[in-house]
Amino acid sequence: MQTSFTLAQLADPDLQEADKILRACVHCGFCTATCPTYVLLGDELDSPRGRIYQIKDMLEGDRPATATVAKHLDRCLSCLSCMTTCPSGVHYMHLVDQARAHVEETWKRPFADRALRSLLSWLLPKPGLFRLALIGAWFARPLRRVLGGRLGAMLSLAPAKLGTPSPVDRPQVFPAMGQRRRRVALMTGCAQQVLAPQINEATVRLLTRHGCEVVVARGAGCCGALTHHMGREAPALAAARRNVDAWWREIAGEGLDAIVINASGCGTTVKDYGYMLRTDPAWAEAAAEVSARTRDITEVMAELGLAPVHSPGLAVAYHSACSLQHGQKITEAPKALLRQAGFVVREPAEPHLCCGSAGTYNLLQPDIATRLRDRKVANLERTGADLVAAGNIGCMTQIASAAGLPVVHTVELLDWATGGPRPAGLPDPLGQAA
Repeated sequence: MQTSFTLAQLADPDLQEADKILRACVHCGFCTATCPTYVLLGDELDSPRGRIYQIKDMLEGDRPATATVAKHLDRCLSCLSCMTTCPSGVHYMHLVDQARAHVEETWKRPFADRALRSLLSWLLPKPGLFRLALIGAWFARPLRRVLGGRLGAMLSLAPAKLGTPSPVDRPQVFPAMGQRRRRVALMTGCAQQVLAPQINEATVRLLTRHGCEVVVARGAGCCGALTHHMGREAPALAAARRNVDAWWREIAGEGLDAIVINASGCGTTVKDYGYMLRTDPAWAEAAAEVSARTRDITEVMAELGLAPVHSPGLAVAYHSACSLQHGQKITEAPKALLRQAGFVVREPAEPHLCCGSAGTYNLLQPDIATRLRDRKVANLERTGADLVAAGNIGCMTQIASAAGLPVVHTVELLDWATGGPRPAGLPDPLGQAA
């Protein structure tokens, strides 16, 4: 694609990167076939190619965003399926994130939209406040069908019950069982430790059982993905710096072989810290090192080798989270590990299409998100599996809101097969739920 940025514009490193990305696009349109919003809506402006044209026009002209541009960028799930499909290597993720920041800086949203986005960006990264909000949402759940729209979507996604805060989420060190093979940091996250604290517990058990000393670093918290994808760069970069600082202290101290993440949406962002902080001389080197050491839990377990002690024998419909398969290019390791653990893995139709969760997307774009969720759930249930496994808490919450099957994290199944407790709600060999 031909561009016409001025030399003055290209002095800006962000615009220089945008120019490079835009020039890689050859208008081929392969991306439209795998873009969820284009598949649903059939509107060129809701395809990656259409959004790229809008972004190019806005950035080249140094113009404020318009309501139309904001609408079509807001409808993008950032699922990154287009990047998997693109034969030219267009780095759409960096381009759309930059465009969203430009929208946030130059366009004033309607009051209700601004208020909701501010609430979500303030609330979700804070586990204590998020827990209180979910307790309040539980009492308001009967109103979800009456309210409809975004409020109804928020209440529908609120869990019927909450687990108690887990002690594993506090800063501490868990010793390896037997000989120590690796020393790793576990990112405990924000929303996940409220919605499903058992995931971090299973991860700690699995890692320590396989010879890892696990560190929960003081000062680490939300990865910043939620605000980053809303175009709110200041809080996103602040979160990135806090995490880099926390993990860098461990790297410089006793050392870390890896930073392990069990929420793939977070993992995609942390692996991009080096890019996000590349122009900050105080943080660029440490951020690049943190990104280089970041691993999804399935990457680590594939390297360590799984040691199952029994074979559950259940059929698992594996949902490949977009952030894992498209963002991190991890596709085979989770399925291979599940098979090694004694599960029968079944893959649904249209595995490349997003479930509609996409961070806060299912709260901000509930109509499209619901259509994608129902399509995904139907494909998963058609496999005839006993349960659904996924590697991202957002996907799990979204799918569980409509699925008739238990939905668990992949790591819970690996933990069970290697000596941990059976995840709640799973069928046993006699067909009775746990």
